[in-house]
Amino acid sequence: MAEAKTKVVINELIQEEVKSKMSKYNEPSKELKMEKLTIQDLPGVGAATAEKLESAGYRDLMAVAVSTIGELVEAAGVSEPVARKMINAARDSMKMGFETGIEVLKKRESVSKISTGCESFNNLMGGGFETSAITECFGEFGSGKTQIGHLLAVNVLKADPTATVVFIDTENTFRPERIKQFALGAEVDAEDILNRIMVARAYNSDHQMLLTEKIDGLITEQKKNVRLVVVDSLTSHFRAEFIGRGTLAERQQKLNRHMHALAKIANSHNLCVYVTNQVMARPDQFFGDPTASIGGHIVAHASTFRIYLRKGKKGTRVAKLIDAPNLADGECCFEVLEGGLKDVI
Repeated sequence: MAEAKTKVVINELIQEEVKSKMSKYNEPSKELKMEKLTIQDLPGVGAATAEKLESAGYRDLMAVAVSTIGELVEAAGVSEPVARKMINAARDSMKMGFETGIEVLKKRESVSKISTGCESFNNLMGGGFETSAITECFGEFGSGKTQIGHLLAVNVLKADPTATVVFIDTENTFRPERIKQFALGAEVDAEDILNRIMVARAYNSDHQMLLTEKIDGLITEQKKNVRLVVVDSLTSHFRAEFIGRGTLAERQQKLNRHMHALAKIANSHNLCVYVTNQVMARPDQFFGDPTASIGGHIVAHASTFRIYLRKGKKGTRVAKLIDAPNLADGECCFEVLEGGLKDVI
């Protein structure tokens, strides 16, 4: 009987706490108070829960607002109804409901473009590689995927003296010597450029996903102005670890979580995510180009822009834009030189 009474009292205290915190959203000065809310002001969040959330990477309302109920249940150990209230309250405070097209257009004004240094390539991409988006480049070996990643790093650091680039290397392809060559071609200090590139070697798919989660900490805790995240390559470890059709569903689910984590980082911090992808040859393709990217529809749908790179004549490269939300399909031809990319006339 004593234990039952104790449980009733505890439940009543929890309900009173939730009601008191939810009452903040019904007061006349709703908008003013919501702007000052912290994670501890969310319904169902006490000091212990807030500490669990912070240790799991949820340091502000935006992190809670863009998470799923399952993620919060796992991170904080709360029930699904409480997690749902937390997410709804965070989204209300961030005003993440419906908005007009004009409001979306104004938000789009903060989106910037990263130049490739090649006029035809920039025109193909509507001015350059876009922030708040994932751009995927896929193609066979030697098509220029890694070269573009190195060049984008140099160009974004040249344009913004306070910027930082994160390079997640899964195939041992990052070369500081190549960065120095591109820096020389861009007429910037190579040592300064290299000091502002943070490189991490990923040894398996779990390590790769963990490194992605740590990017948010670089921005919020270490106050790094990360403007570009390069993942070279996206599917290398997933392809090696999940072999056969029996593991395909598990691989795709894991890859889907990874892509959503990258998309969350891109949207939350208005940075550009550039990923390279491997390809395979389709044996059932009798006509046309049999090359297909790894990852299937999961990667295709999660990527905002998709570029197919292939080798052209006399050492040139061809970039074909095959998917973009606001650009027409097209292609351009360029050369990869020691100092950067050059248009082919």
